[in-house]
Amino acid sequence: MPTAEEIIAALDLKPHPIEGGYFRETYRSERTIRGASLPPGYPPDAVRSHGTSIYYLLTSKTFSEMHRLPTEEVFHVYLGGPARMLQIHPDGEAREVILGSDILAGESPQVIVPPGIWQGTMLEPGVEFILLGATMAPGFDYADYEQGSCAALTAAFPAHAGRIAPLTRT
Repeated sequence: MPTAEEIIAALDLKPHPIEGGYFRETYRSERTIRGASLPPGYPPDAVRSHGTSIYYLLTSKTFSEMHRLPTEEVFHVYLGGPARMLQIHPDGEAREVILGSDILAGESPQVIVPPGIWQGTMLEPGVEFILLGATMAPGFDYADYEQGSCAALTAAFPAHAGRIAPLTRT
């Protein structure tokens, strides 16, 4: 199996400027959706691509910080793993999902994050990397990315403070 560094080089991945990990956008639809035709949670004057897709790689030194988006995000496992994703719903219900390819061990090779759900992901101990794909429709736009701070998320969801802290930078 290739190393994380070899995959980063081969796929020309770059450090994610906000979330952590490494990524490269591989698809952005030229078609757009405007304002009132977008799902709830978007500004009325927003214009978004029909869909986007990226490669996304986490290493043992990176994690995907807690954040939320206004639409579904679908993750696909390509190589490596497993990684543990924390999802926290607005009502405080939390769910942990293991992204990975060992289906018989309960790992999920495809995970869907519903809109408006706080999410963060880190590798399981001893794992070198996981290479994922992430697909969104409407497409991803940095204007929609809401970063979660440890203080705000812990105040809102105190029962999950111990799981939130390792997945936040601020």
